[in-house]
Amino acid sequence: MAKENEDDFLQDISLAEEEMFGDEEHTEEELELDSLRAERDELKDKWMRALADAENSRKRSEKDRREAENYGGSKLARDLLPVYDNLKRGLDVVTEDQRELASALIEGVELTMREIVNVFKKHGIEPIVPEIGDKFDPQDHEAMFEASVPGTKSGDIIQVMAEGFMLHDRLLRPAQVGVSSTPA
Repeated sequence: MAKENEDDFLQDISLAEEEMFGDEEHTEEELELDSLRAERDELKDKWMRALADAENSRKRSEKDRREAENYGGSKLARDLLPVYDNLKRGLDVVTEDQRELASALIEGVELTMREIVNVFKKHGIEPIVPEIGDKFDPQDHEAMFEASVPGTKSGDIIQVMAEGFMLHDRLLRPAQVGVSSTPA
């Protein structure tokens, strides 16, 4: 009895497959239709990949353009930093007597200094101005020397030799500082 049920079940499956798939032989039209569908799918895939490549290229070129706009002048800016440093040093050492004798010259140097600072700001260059007593930050500061100074903690800035500068979000030049090595 179980054998008969099993044979009937297998025969029912065979009949259902024949109804569903028909004869296994495909006509020439069906084969050509299947071939065209495969070709269509392949071309659609190639088109989608080409579209994605074009979008990626557009995004990459936009990013490159933004970076060139923001950071393209970094070499020139880096070359102008010593000019800024020299003007600042020159103004820092002027005495009152010299200021009275050469007031027009000193005023011209001060105006030049202000103009350089304005141009820096216009192009996204911001100074890093550490104060004595600030904590040394290796991301923004360059330790030029270490010295044991009473009344300071290890890692405190004890002298600022030169200001640092950021160009937008990138470090253009670290601030050059002296750091305390006094143990805490």
